[in-house]
Amino acid sequence: MPQSSPPEPRSLFGEILDWMLVPLLLLWPMSLVLTYAAAENIANQPYDRELGEMARAIARQIVFDRTGAEGPSRARLRQPETAADMLRADDTDHIYFRVLGTRGEHVAGDHELAPPDEKAEPQEVRYRDDEVHGEPVRAAYLWVAATDPHVDGPALVVVAETLGKRSHLAAEIVKGVIFPQFVILPLAVVLVWLALARGIRPLNELQQRIRRRRSEDLSPIDERDAPEEVAPLVRAINDLLARLDQSIGAQKHFLADAAHQLKTPLAGLRTQAELAQREIDAGQQDARSLKRSLQQIAHSSQRAAHMVNQLLAMARAEDKESASRLQEVRLARLAREVVRDFVPRAMEKRIDLGYEGPDGEDNATRMLGQPLLIRELIRNLVDNALRYTPSGGIVTVRVTADPFGQVVVLQVEDSGPGIGEAERELVFRPFYRTLDNDAEGSGLGLAIVREIATRHDTTVTVGDARPRTSATGQGPGALFTLRFAVAGAAG
Repeated sequence: MPQSSPPEPRSLFGEILDWMLVPLLLLWPMSLVLTYAAAENIANQPYDRELGEMARAIARQIVFDRTGAEGPSRARLRQPETAADMLRADDTDHIYFRVLGTRGEHVAGDHELAPPDEKAEPQEVRYRDDEVHGEPVRAAYLWVAATDPHVDGPALVVVAETLGKRSHLAAEIVKGVIFPQFVILPLAVVLVWLALARGIRPLNELQQRIRRRRSEDLSPIDERDAPEEVAPLVRAINDLLARLDQSIGAQKHFLADAAHQLKTPLAGLRTQAELAQREIDAGQQDARSLKRSLQQIAHSSQRAAHMVNQLLAMARAEDKESASRLQEVRLARLAREVVRDFVPRAMEKRIDLGYEGPDGEDNATRMLGQPLLIRELIRNLVDNALRYTPSGGIVTVRVTADPFGQVVVLQVEDSGPGIGEAERELVFRPFYRTLDNDAEGSGLGLAIVREIATRHDTTVTVGDARPRTSATGQGPGALFTLRFAVAGAAG
């Protein structure tokens, strides 16, 4: 299956430029439409006034006649030919007019002009868009009332004009407004580009300062040289650098301590091997002395192997990726297996090693975790207890379930010298040894325990052992306690 290529990094400069220019380019056609509409409205106003004056001029020529006292009234123009010649004097547009009588009959003008559907107050000029011979026109109309109250009704005057002059004026207005925009728009784009380039320059300078840094330089970045908007990012980077510096310092300290601790067993191995070699070269065939040297070699190699195993366990505990892969763990079963593994060693030291807890597959002691890490945690606690408990003492591994079904408790209790309150936090540091204690160890066991506990979202606490354990007279004893969330518990 082909691997998908990683997405290309986005350009902040390009993204800001897009968000500024794309709306500008989209709004520009809208401004053209609005400008043209406004230009048409402006162009209509003077010509509408002129058209209205023409309609009023024709209205002033209308007279009303009656055929007798009881006859119908009739509207007519005084000089229809003169009115027609005046309206058709325009060389650019065609002007049409029509006069309708009091009963809607045609009096004069062009039959093609249709009367309006609505009536208005007399002497009030109204305007509308219409068509004559398929050509759009602008029409003005007004109703003319007679002074004689016996006249049947008002007459109607309609004057229409084609749109040539109006379109030309609107086009001139649009040109006067739009053409400067063709110069302003590219200039605006250039100015936006330059402004963004200048605004992004501090980011580029910050990038160059970071690139010029040496790999070992983890000092904080000066926030004063960064823009205000980037200051939170700089603070976050400084926080990361501080944590990285602390982590690297801890690793260097850990490696230095590990190298120092490994020196002792390796030096012992070399010394005993050189001693045995000198004895053999000198022809001394003392089997007892040679056996003692071999025993010391074996003991030193065991110490070195134990140290290496502890270092590997610490590395596994610190591996966040493996710790994130959780599965169901039967804590009681793991505790019983670890106790069985340490029984021969406990018998060799004459220590009473016991287990208290469920014997079967108890669902109440199920938890989510890494089985290998949990086993390593229990092994280190038991190993630590056996190392510091004198002969004849008691070590107890205890697993108990929470009656509310929320946690499962693991305890390892011994009857050794105990841990004073001042040292209960220090014992979890790598390679730390309690004072006035000759027990052999790498000093990593409890550090591994804490690291594994942290990976499983819990803490390890240290206290004095129970009174019944300390009653043996060996010492106050130590009690290590951990509380793990039960698998499937709410939250």
